[in-house]
Amino acid sequence: MFVGTGSDVGKSIVAAAFCRIFRQDGYRPAPFKAQNMALNSYVTPDGLEIGRAQAVQAEAAGIPCHTDMNPILLKPNSDHTSQVVLHGKPIGNKSAYDYWKKPTPNPSQGGVELDFRKEVCDAFDRLASLYNPIVLEGAGSISEINLRDTDLVNMPMGRHAKADIILVGDIDRGGVFASVYGSIMLQTPEDRKLIKGIIINKFRGDMRLFEEGKRMLEELCGIPVLGIIPYYKAIYIDEEDSVSLAGKNAQLSTLSSQLNIAVVLLLHLSNFTDFDVLERDPRVNLFYTNNPKDIIQADIIILPGTKSTLDDLLELRRNGCAQAILQAHRDGRTVIGICGGYQMLGQTIEDPEGIEGSIATLPGLGLLPIHTTMGKEKTTKQVTFMFEGQECKGYEIHQGISDTDEAIMQTGHCIGTYIHGFLDNQSVIEHLLSEKGKVKSIEFAAADPASFKEEQYNKLADHVRQHVDMERIYQILTSDD
Repeated sequence: MFVGTGSDVGKSIVAAAFCRIFRQDGYRPAPFKAQNMALNSYVTPDGLEIGRAQAVQAEAAGIPCHTDMNPILLKPNSDHTSQVVLHGKPIGNKSAYDYWKKPTPNPSQGGVELDFRKEVCDAFDRLASLYNPIVLEGAGSISEINLRDTDLVNMPMGRHAKADIILVGDIDRGGVFASVYGSIMLQTPEDRKLIKGIIINKFRGDMRLFEEGKRMLEELCGIPVLGIIPYYKAIYIDEEDSVSLAGKNAQLSTLSSQLNIAVVLLLHLSNFTDFDVLERDPRVNLFYTNNPKDIIQADIIILPGTKSTLDDLLELRRNGCAQAILQAHRDGRTVIGICGGYQMLGQTIEDPEGIEGSIATLPGLGLLPIHTTMGKEKTTKQVTFMFEGQECKGYEIHQGISDTDEAIMQTGHCIGTYIHGFLDNQSVIEHLLSEKGKVKSIEFAAADPASFKEEQYNKLADHVRQHVDMERIYQILTSDD
């Protein structure tokens, strides 16, 4: 089990690496995270919703993803409330206080109160009966002692799983000695015994300069440092947390050979992995912005998915982005809407039951002839579709229903679709880029997404193997302690 000194220390990527390493070494691993909070989600083969990180880890393990790998997913609607997705299906919206302090009825059992701890433990037990080893991931920091009684995902889950726990610390943010030592010392004596090793992540510079630091950390904590993993380059693994958006490009390119593609930076932007393939294309400068001047100058503007369509649409009108998108479209720029962005490009969006909040109805941007109504039922499914004569793949996750059966709607230089992963397909990318006339068609690695991903998981596994003591880790896993 990989737990962290804080959020964004790299637990998800490290867990994905070990899923691939164990698979390479002849085992049958599977990922597990009891409770995840993320807007970047994915659809399982049976049409249910889980966190993107566990879907990526399952890919690394070479197995289909399943809701037992992430039985609870919390999708923030605002600063205070989240949609609770249990075993792949939404069961309602909850504030943080209500989620922990008030009973939640089980819709499938006539209103009997849900026991979330039992739900996640049962999911783990089912998974553990099919796979070995299970690679568990914690959430955030393990030192939030005020949450110890209600914690579902960190040390209590480790105790249930009888897991060998490895603490991951981020040296890049500074204070790694204090965060690692403090995280360990704040545990109960029982839980402290479960922590069998430390991994220092995101190292920059000459490794030899940290040899003394490693020795000091081991002496302080009485726990071995199993590895020091440096930052990697040219390895592309889907990320889940929107924290990673801070490191994305945010500027227009002045190179005449590159197309500028602006992804509108929404307050509740979700599934930003939709743009990873485009971002790696050397013909493209893809950037995230809510600056109207940048939007007007871009060659292609993309309205992405969102967890709060009406709220984000209102904000687009307030900050001038809506007007900029319409002006860019009038100037001949291509505008693309995906999922919630597709809904925004329509004529109206209505929410008569208050599914998203207090906004009952808003006019859309009027670029597509669709009308959307929010409803309680969520659509979640994997899809195949034809584009430019090629079979393509994607998935849908959306709350609203629009009055059209078209999976993809095109009118002039405006395209709307409910399909996430739409832009992962090379036939779609070539169509979009060739339309602009500034770039040439090229062979690109993403033309075979499955092979490209396999290559990245193997690169990640090689990188981690090089810097982690795998022999020591296998000794820990096979020990009776």
